[in-house]
Formats: sequence, structure tokens, C-alpha cells
Amino acid sequence: MAEIVYPPVIGAAKTLFKIWDLRLDIGGTEHVPRRGGAVLVSNHIGYLDFVFAGLAANPAKRLVRFMAKESVFRHKVSGPLMRGMKHIPVDRGAGLDAYKHAVRALRDGEIVGVFPEATISQSFTLKNFKTGAARMAQEAGVPLLPVALWGTQRLWTKGRKRDFGRNHFPITIRVGDPIHPEEGESAANVTQRMRGRMQELLEAAQRAYPAQPSGPDDSWWLPPHLGGTAPQPAQPA
Repeated sequence: MAEIVYPPVIGAAKTLFKIWDLRLDIGGTEHVPRRGGAVLVSNHIGYLDFVFAGLAANPAKRLVRFMAKESVFRHKVSGPLMRGMKHIPVDRGAGLDAYKHAVRALRDGEIVGVFPEATISQSFTLKNFKTGAARMAQEAGVPLLPVALWGTQRLWTKGRKRDFGRNHFPITIRVGDPIHPEEGESAANVTQRMRGRMQELLEAAQRAYPAQPSGPDDSWWLPPHLGGTAPQPAQPA
């Protein structure tokens, strides 16, 4: 079936990036499979992360079907777009339906996008990961594709006003080798391996990031271990 909605939305996003004068640095796109299903997993530091994580698959001419909260699909503007792009609604009170939908899509050869932290990390470090992405990959028999984003929090994140001016913000995206669950491996162990790989990718993205805070008031987007003033990570349960 022809994709009527998704390609124009990608084109509009790229036009916006030019208007905002973003400096995109995308590495590792050769790891995105040209065909077949995969679970794309990304860290989550800003409201636009699904756009940039999906962009990582664009050079391979792949479209990513993201799992997103159901309320986004009920919005009068975003709803028709989300449905037209075949994203997957998640009702947190009935998550099994979304899980089954995602597994079907993976078996049909789609790339399904998941944020295993489930919510934006306000510390901009990796939170605990939920095991759903690993379980979907195991059930569908597909690999996990780790992606790390850095710089997206400067555009729009939780607790901060969005900044869509021409600030020349760099955005760094790194894609890692696919992770293949092993026969009989627990979802928890697969998730642990995935989180370790994503931590490596995130640190690589941070090392490659070409910008530093412009002054003391501009260090909010860096965690303390990188010299910034972002909140400390919450203690794991």
C-alpha cells in the first residue's frame, strides 16, 4: 500500500530543520536493515525525539512505526497524521493490544520504534529500561536496533520552554549494531545488554557533540558529570 502521509511529513520536518538551521550529525545508518522487521530503541530526552530517531532510518529508505500514547491519536491535528503514518497507539490501561499490534507489524517486516525508558529523562541520562522492546523482538524473531540522541533536549523538553529559533543547535544521532536476542535468553538480560550498548552510543554522541554551554545560564541541558546543572538521576527503585 502506498505511503501517502509519511513521506510529506518527513519532507516538512526536513524543511523545518533548515529553517531552524539545525546541524545534524547522523552516524551508523549502515546498521539499519534495508528490509525485514526490527525494534528501533532510543533514549528519550525531548518531545521531538521520535522525529530524529525516525530520521536515522531514512538513509536506508525505511519508515519507523512508533508506539505512542493513545491521547496523541485523539488530537484533532496530530491524530490523523499519526494514523496516516501507521504509528501504534498505546492505551496504558490496556497495553496488551498495542503489544500484539507491534508484534504483528514486526512480523510483517516493519521497523517499530520504542522508547524503553517510557518517559523523558529530565536528567538526560539513561533511566531504567522496561523489557517490552526485548520481549517484542524475541516474540517476532527480529533484532533490536539501538539509537542514541543528543542535543534534542535543547529544542523542547519537559519543564522547559520550546526553542525553535535559528540557534544553529547541533543534533547528534548514533545508530549501533543490531542486537540479536539469543535462544533462551531472558528478556531482562536482553534489555540489560541493550541498555549497555545504548550507554556506549550515548557517550559517543556526547563526545562528538560540537557545542558547549554559552554561559552559566546555558548549562541546564548537560548532566552534572558533564559539567552541567541538569537534575541528578532519580534513584532506581
